[in-house]
This record gives sequence, C-alpha cells and structure tokens, in this order.
Amino acid sequence: MYEWHGFGGGMWVLWILIVVAVVWLATAATRRDRDSGRREKSALEILEERYARGEIDRDEYLQKRGDLKQ
Repeated sequence: MYEWHGFGGGMWVLWILIVVAVVWLATAATRRDRDSGRREKSALEILEERYARGEIDRDEYLQKRGDLKQ
C-alpha cells in the first residue's frame, strides 16, 4: 500500500494557503472592477443635488447653473 510520506504534516497548510490566495485575488479583482465603474459627479449634478435638498434657493441655482454652462 502506498504511504503519503511528507504529504500529511505541512502539505495541507500549503493547500489552504493556495485556496486563500485564490479567493483573495478573485475578491480583489471584482472589487476593483466595481470601483472602476464609479465616476465622479459633475459640477452640474452636484448643483442639482444641492438644489433638490434645499441647500440653495432657485435664484442661486439658476445663477450657478448659468455660470457652469458658459
């Protein structure tokens, strides 16, 4: 019968490390893909959000929008 000399003690630790590394790499790659899909908001989008939240009034919104579109 074949005996697994040297395979028992430390070999399973190696396999666990390999599996952990593969899972970590896959997770990091998918996280990077999700993050790269994000884009920064334009100044006009930020202005529209501020107006929608009531941080600025209509006159200020129209004035700033006009400035941005010049």
